[in-house]
Amino acid sequence: MTEVELDVTNVAHGGVFVARHEGRVVFVSDTLPGERVLARVSDDAHSSFWRAETVGVVTAAPERRPHVWAESSVDRAPDERAGGAEFGHIDQDFQRELKRRVITDSFSRMAKIDTDVDVEAIPSAPDADADAAATGTGWRTRVRLQVAADGSVGPYAARSHHVVTVDSLPLATAAVADIAPLTQRFPGAAHVDVIAPSDSVARIVVSENDRRGKPKAPPHAIVHELVGGRRFRLEAGGFWQVHASAAETLTAAVQEAIDGDEFDPRAANLDLYGGVGLLAAAVGDRFGSTVRITTVESDARATDHAAENLSEWLGAAAVTARVDRFLRELVEAPAAERRRLEGATVVLDPPRSGAGREVIDSLVAVRPRQLVYVACDPVALARDAGLLRERGYELQALRAFDLFPNTHHVEAVARFTRAS
Repeated sequence: MTEVELDVTNVAHGGVFVARHEGRVVFVSDTLPGERVLARVSDDAHSSFWRAETVGVVTAAPERRPHVWAESSVDRAPDERAGGAEFGHIDQDFQRELKRRVITDSFSRMAKIDTDVDVEAIPSAPDADADAAATGTGWRTRVRLQVAADGSVGPYAARSHHVVTVDSLPLATAAVADIAPLTQRFPGAAHVDVIAPSDSVARIVVSENDRRGKPKAPPHAIVHELVGGRRFRLEAGGFWQVHASAAETLTAAVQEAIDGDEFDPRAANLDLYGGVGLLAAAVGDRFGSTVRITTVESDARATDHAAENLSEWLGAAAVTARVDRFLRELVEAPAAERRRLEGATVVLDPPRSGAGREVIDSLVAVRPRQLVYVACDPVALARDAGLLRERGYELQALRAFDLFPNTHHVEAVARFTRAS
């Protein structure tokens, strides 16, 4: 394989960094801006750019630190580095600065919106010690271990499906790390989830493969999560925010993002991609018992739990549907029903790929008063912000949160309002 020395100049989206070699852009991992590294080219199939992996640090940046996860360190061969902590070699404050750059660059390029935003640190897990708080470790309440052909478990190596066996899980909470079956074998299993819900005991959930080698639905088991004084029921293998403080952080952020002067509790308010109702409950808790809100989620089990989690609000409903199809039906609804949406607040928390053009077009067609968009991918958010701006919705507020320390991921909450 080709090895080259590179001067790293910037950060790119996706946990990689930017260098140039003989006029060609090189996206290189396990480094940071200001470094000179020896890198091994892993993909030279494109004429305009290469991909490469750092194999040695020639000149280190002042923000480099020993990696928080030994199994991810640059000292290991690239294909044996555990994935999932690609910023673990960077000081905490500079990690957040890099994430800020990605957000502002994405909004500038894709939405033609100039914005600046600090990436806010959030509280550590309740059981995290001082060292964990300082290093951004000990926060994951959910860890998925992949299963190799021989039944051994571990994370995938970065950008591959090769399972790396590990001796530690430093990003996990103590409750998860204590029961993680790192030395056990699970022949034939699809993956192993280790979870530690805030109001339930930590447990291991094994998902098996079906006869065709495809993962089956997770076993049906109920756990509970506490957010403030509220208790949420969900599937053990269902979606929930992985940082121990994320649910409370996003609850508060959504509540603060909604413009109370623009909120109508009697309107047809929506919570899209609503899961088990976390953000619908955030709206209800802020605006009271008269709130009307419908949460929409394609996972039927999650919707069943949402109905129970939102049962104290008489105006709350939980609908099992794909968001794009649900909105299409609203666009085609009678005029009187569409008018109820013109005063509505819509909260949406789409998957990493974002809402996308079809959903944005349908949202704009029903003309809600304000949108509160929760995003786990800044590029997808910026793309959708650009679509909204073209269709008459302006960005009014933007906050970002470091819900995934030692990774490149960052969460953002944005508010858009319809131009008058």
